[in-house]
Amino acid sequence: MKYSSVAATLAICLASSGIASAQTPPPACTSAAHRAFDFWVGDWQVHAANGKLAGTNLITKAHGGCVLHEQYRTPGGYSGESLNIYDASRKVWHQTWTDSTGLLLILEGGLKDEKMVLEGKGVDGAGAAMKHRITWSQNADGSVRQHWESANSAGEWATAFDGKYACFRIYTADLYNNTSRHAVICLSHIMLLLIAAVDRVQTVRR
Repeated sequence: MKYSSVAATLAICLASSGIASAQTPPPACTSAAHRAFDFWVGDWQVHAANGKLAGTNLITKAHGGCVLHEQYRTPGGYSGESLNIYDASRKVWHQTWTDSTGLLLILEGGLKDEKMVLEGKGVDGAGAAMKHRITWSQNADGSVRQHWESANSAGEWATAFDGKYACFRIYTADLYNNTSRHAVICLSHIMLLLIAAVDRVQTVRR
């Protein structure tokens, strides 16, 4: 009688645990579409087409990995930030950008040929309508190219900015040779590896 009571209690506990596990919703924003912009995540130095440093850009994942938060700064004091999210209901990527000049830019689009292409409308300084198209693509060395194009009311496209996101250099000491050296470490790669590790853990738990 005693053993049957223990067995019954154990069976109830196991059943309750199974029900709780079944009711636990799967993690959000883990599909390939949600992860399509992960190559942009990192702590970057941004260089213009002429090679000069344009600024720094910190791209992090927020709100359970559903949002990419961009924080851009330049040596001259300009700053801006954006929130980026994949809208699964419409199957589009959305970006809302704001900056220290008062600019509001809303872009939408998606992955095309392994490049993130977002487009939107705006007005120029004279109030005339214009279009914007920004393309992000990952280079073989892990750096990222951001190509911003704008079109005037006549439909003439021109490059507004063409930048390269490069990894920060982290300087280390060579303890064996008593000389200083530097190791180039892509913080973006480290972040992606950590994200992948977390995903693997979540997959095992599921």
